[in-house]
Amino acid sequence: MRILALADVESKYLWDFFEKTKLEGIDLILSAGDLAPQYLEFLATFSVAPILYVHGNHDGCYKDTPPLGCICVDDKIYEYQGLRIMGLGGSMCYNYSGYQYTDRQMWLRYVKLRPKIRRIKGIDILLTHSPAKGFHDGSDLPHMGFECFNYILDKHKPQLFVHGHVHLSYGREFKREDVYNDTRVVNAFERYIIEI
Repeated sequence: MRILALADVESKYLWDFFEKTKLEGIDLILSAGDLAPQYLEFLATFSVAPILYVHGNHDGCYKDTPPLGCICVDDKIYEYQGLRIMGLGGSMCYNYSGYQYTDRQMWLRYVKLRPKIRRIKGIDILLTHSPAKGFHDGSDLPHMGFECFNYILDKHKPQLFVHGHVHLSYGREFKREDVYNDTRVVNAFERYIIEI
């Protein structure tokens, strides 16, 4: 399966210089948040692949204008062509606006999904906005990762973890891909194609 992962910055390659052929062969589009709803709607217009998204910490406008033609998987497990995709959007709470959560609140969101995880016997993809604690995250509160995600990766061992939130331009040691135990970890900043 060929997945187009997106996050944080609208890709000029896909939006400003769009050609329909750029979406050919894409089976699934995953948005890890902080993208204009109009951008996702634009891609939904030209793509035959479903677009699944979680909220980023700057996606407050989604409450009034969610991206039409796209599927919100925040606090859900969505099954597509045999893949079980769990979505947990938002960032660490730093100013109590938008989609921000304390570590405890993120744990509670995960706990609500555990019965379904048991029923469907695991997850294949974890889609979040923030990274895991101490893994691709930053030391400042807004960019710290969630400990809960480390636990999910340790316990459920999804084959893929897609996140955003940490930009290439932040000056940190940016990693596009990494491995956490047996899980492939991808920072979806701007756009990235994943083959699984």
